[in-house]
Amino acid sequence: MLRFTAAVCLAGLTLAPLALAEVHEVKMLNRGADGAMVYEPDHLHIAPGDSVRFVPTHASHNAASLPALWPKGAEPFKSKLNQAAEQRFSEPGLYGIQCIPHLGMGMVMLIEVGDADLGAVPWPTDLPARAAARLQAQREKLEAGR
Repeated sequence: MLRFTAAVCLAGLTLAPLALAEVHEVKMLNRGADGAMVYEPDHLHIAPGDSVRFVPTHASHNAASLPALWPKGAEPFKSKLNQAAEQRFSEPGLYGIQCIPHLGMGMVMLIEVGDADLGAVPWPTDLPARAAARLQAQREKLEAGR
């Protein structure tokens, strides 16, 4: 009986972080508070192990890794067009998210997992101008929220 109790306790301790993880919802919009082709919210600060549920509210949107702004060792992802998707973020760092069809229109967002050193993150220089401007504004919002 003691072994069974110890095994149950160990399993509980191992799975406890998953039970405490949050799911954050992000809408993919044609028009939002910050203009056309946006994610709302456009930036998040979440804990390692939390998930983000991307919800398309209009046709032709998806959520995908932005390779130029992705932590080493983190698994990239790409959701299907017009379908909700949930992605778990385990590795601390700064993640760039893009809507592939609307990257040129600036449909991007940032997700900070844990406490990333934003100043040490290599910043992409080859993005479309609107995407780069929005990412910079989102980075400033993350820094201001500290």
